[in-house]
Amino acid sequence: MRLFIAVDLPGPVLEELSRIQSLLPEEKLSLAKNFHLTLKFLGEVTQDKAEWVRAELRKAGFRRFSASLSDLGVFPSEKNMRVVWVGVSPEKGFLDLHRSVDDCIGSEYPDDHGFSPHITLARAKYISDRAHFLEVMKRISVNRLEFQVGSFSLKQSILQAAKGPVYRDVEVFGADD
Repeated sequence: MRLFIAVDLPGPVLEELSRIQSLLPEEKLSLAKNFHLTLKFLGEVTQDKAEWVRAELRKAGFRRFSASLSDLGVFPSEKNMRVVWVGVSPEKGFLDLHRSVDDCIGSEYPDDHGFSPHITLARAKYISDRAHFLEVMKRISVNRLEFQVGSFSLKQSILQAAKGPVYRDVEVFGADD
């Protein structure tokens, strides 16, 4: 099974992300359908390994924290846009939670690149006019909605050719407080 670890977002935040997504310029974008903040992607995992991950993640302690949406941006750079995202602020709570997850399962699933907390809005296949795309993006205002993070989930990604991925919670892990 294909697994990843993520923080789910409340309804008003999901609505705001959909609003922002609808304002993006018409380009060859693959729009995200299920918004979440990915803490760690595990990939294909056997049933035995999934049980080990679940047991280890139960040890990942963290305290509930407040966050809000922040800026709109792109990865890896404005010259080579591949991902359009919305950031979160402050990043510290997500960085601490990521570190806690990594402390539990990092021996089997090491971090292959730096973690940068963000919510993916779209993946860019091809941007015909980068300057125009960036100009429109810079005019989009993000409502800095505040939300509470009191849990994270181990999720299964089920790939469906016609619909794209469908996500299913394998287990939800709550904050210590």
